Amino acid sequence: MPTDVKSLIQEGAELTDRALEALLPSAETVPASIHGAMRHSTFAGGKRLRPVLAMQAAVAIAGKLPEGIAQLGAAIEMLHTYSLIHDDLPALDNDDLRRGKPTCHVVFGEAIAILAGDALQTRAFEVLANLPVGAETAVQVMRLVSSAVGTVDGMIGGQVLDIESEHIRPTPELVEAIHRAKTGALIRVSIVAGGVYAGATAAEAAALDTFGRKAGLAFQIVDDVLDITVDSEQLGKTAGKDLAVEKATWPAVYGLEQSQRDAATLIDEAFAALASFGSRAEGLKSVARYLVERQN
Repeated sequence: MPTDVKSLIQEGAELTDRALEALLPSAETVPASIHGAMRHSTFAGGKRLRPVLAMQAAVAIAGKLPEGIAQLGAAIEMLHTYSLIHDDLPALDNDDLRRGKPTCHVVFGEAIAILAGDALQTRAFEVLANLPVGAETAVQVMRLVSSAVGTVDGMIGGQVLDIESEHIRPTPELVEAIHRAKTGALIRVSIVAGGVYAGATAAEAAALDTFGRKAGLAFQIVDDVLDITVDSEQLGKTAGKDLAVEKATWPAVYGLEQSQRDAATLIDEAFAALASFGSRAEGLKSVARYLVERQN
């Protein structure tokens, strides 16, 4: 694997895109509207950071990319894309820009956008059920992922907290709960599932979990900062929306400078959790460092 983080991410993204191309129905498959909508959002230019994290976690365990790992990454990306489609709906964040392109409901209408998100989630679990690993490992991965996208400390639960916290004074406890669930849970499980796929022991999976929790929280803190500090063109989505609707964000509680320091500290703590992995974790560390240094 290349040591340069940009090359590493590009290679992982290309592997993920090839898997997604093979796993998603074509835009011409009947009913064409739903498949066109699924592909519109899936191939809208995402960085594929979650699949790349899964791949690099697998490398940290196995020393190389295991066969079929791109299918796991593709399933995770389907789940991430489904969450973005629903997050952008008028009933939720009501956004018309995602990854620099019109959001799914703007192009295809609300009904098809809702169903496209549903379909991506369904297809993701179908892919997970057919991963080219032993049945016990596949079930363990599915258990981890389903919990991470659920309502108790998972992505959907975090989204609910995020909606219900608008226009109220945020507390440190509330902001951390939202961030760890809404965004952090899927990042964390990408890392842990990648390790489990590659044969991680219970102790190794626990270390990856600690790393993922800290890196996932750092990622969302940086996202909060970028919403304030960069414009919509650079961000790829509507900038300033968090402030406009008074969302519970890290800068709203701690201020901009402290938020940047907190993200850097969390990454340092995340790295410490990988000490036992040695050089095998260099790729995973480099992607995590990118998470807090990115500008979009």
